[in-house]
Amino acid sequence: MNNTNDITASFGTLYLPKSALVFYETKGANTGVYVEHFDMDKNGNPINAHPLTVKEASVLAKCLKTDDEKNQAFLKPKGILPTNILHINPSMEKGTVLWYTKAQQRQLYFVNSLEIPNGKAHVPPMLWFADKNSLTVFALANNRRPAEKTPLHHAPFFNIYEKGNVCMGTVSVEIKDSASVEEFIQAWEDYFFNSYFSHSLSTDLTKMNIVTLWKSLVNTDKPFPTEVLKTNNKTLKHLL
Repeated sequence: MNNTNDITASFGTLYLPKSALVFYETKGANTGVYVEHFDMDKNGNPINAHPLTVKEASVLAKCLKTDDEKNQAFLKPKGILPTNILHINPSMEKGTVLWYTKAQQRQLYFVNSLEIPNGKAHVPPMLWFADKNSLTVFALANNRRPAEKTPLHHAPFFNIYEKGNVCMGTVSVEIKDSASVEEFIQAWEDYFFNSYFSHSLSTDLTKMNIVTLWKSLVNTDKPFPTEVLKTNNKTLKHLL
C-alpha cells in the first residue's frame, strides 16, 4: 500500500522524553550500583551524561511520593468522618461509598419534552451508593439515619432504572484518584442534580404519575409527599 494517513491528530496526550537514568551494577559477591543521569535533546537522544546528583534524586523521590500519596488519599476523609456516611470501601480499583441525605430542596432540570419547568423543589431523603463510574440511588421514608434493616424505596426521579442504577447519559463522570470521601460524594450529588432529567426508565417507581408529581412540586414550597414512594423489597443490608 502506497497511501499513508497522518493519524497523529488521533493520539492522546503526547509526552516528550526529558531525561533518563541508567543503572550500572558490578559483578561479584560485593555488588555495587552506580546511577548515571542523561538529559535528552529535542530529538529524544541522550546527552550530557553525568552521575545522578542528590538534587536530581530528591526531585525524583518527590514525584514518586506525590503519586503514592494521591493513591492513598482516595476516599479518605479530610477530618472527622461525616455523620451521613454509612460505609466506605477505600480500594483504589473497587472503592465504594454508601451515604444518605435528608429531605432537602434542590435545583432540578428537565428536558423540554417533559413540559416540567426547571426550578427548585423538595426531594425526599435519599440513599446513595457509588463507585468511581456508577451511581445507584434509593429513597427513604424519613430523615432518620438508616440501619441495616431500613426498607428502601424506589427513587422518584427520571433516568433511573428499576434496580436504582442511574443512567448518566452523556454526562462525563470524572472522579479524581485523589478525591477525599467528601469530594467524592459532593461530586456525585452534583452530577445527579445538575444533569437534565429526560425520560422514565420504569413506569413503576411511584404511586402516582411521575410527571404529574414533579409538576406539582417544582417552584413551590411543598414538602415531598413520601406517601407516593414505593418500596422495592430491599433493605440497606442488600448494599453491604
